[in-house]
Amino acid sequence: MEVCLTFDNGPEPEATPLVLAALARHGLTATFFPIAQKLRDPARRALAERALADGHRIGNHTLTHGLPLGLRGGAEAVAEITEAEALLGPLNAHRLFRPNGGGGALGDHLLNASALRHLRAGGYTVVLWNAVPGDFRDPEGWPTTALAQCRAAAGPVLLVLHDLPNGAMRHIDAFLERLAGEGARFSAAFPEPCLALQEGRPMCDMQRISREDIAP
Repeated sequence: MEVCLTFDNGPEPEATPLVLAALARHGLTATFFPIAQKLRDPARRALAERALADGHRIGNHTLTHGLPLGLRGGAEAVAEITEAEALLGPLNAHRLFRPNGGGGALGDHLLNASALRHLRAGGYTVVLWNAVPGDFRDPEGWPTTALAQCRAAAGPVLLVLHDLPNGAMRHIDAFLERLAGEGARFSAAFPEPCLALQEGRPMCDMQRISREDIAP
């Protein structure tokens, strides 16, 4: 199995250092998609900067992680992206964006037409997923779910975990060790089927992930 690791919704002082330490012990790189408004806190921004310095990538995961962008008005959805980008600044050197799905669901609720136009014009790479083991709601049982999802996958896995302060990341080191013991190959490259846009170019049917703007 091939696994690409991503971590959403941090950074958090109780969780992100555990993730960074585990990744360093295993010699792995990952991509972090922080909730951008958290970067207004100097301590949390320092964690994002540490992740970048350690060789990990940072991406845009909206400003507030509220309603999925497809459920918002056009201007509001674009503002969630642009205001997040202003806070990220040089942290998002690769122009990465991940929409929030509301529990990990894929569908046309992810983006609206205005957000999609903005992302295409800005040359963003939009990163989706194919494995969400639910560590945000099951901090103890998620490793079993994640292992099952990785074993069952027919191709490369883009795994979404969360560096949140709910205790789930206490298990990250043991989980990575278990994956490696089962022969997993870790890759920083995003599996192509999980890319909606690559540098602004559509990689899938855009109707699968976007809908028309909500009328004002």
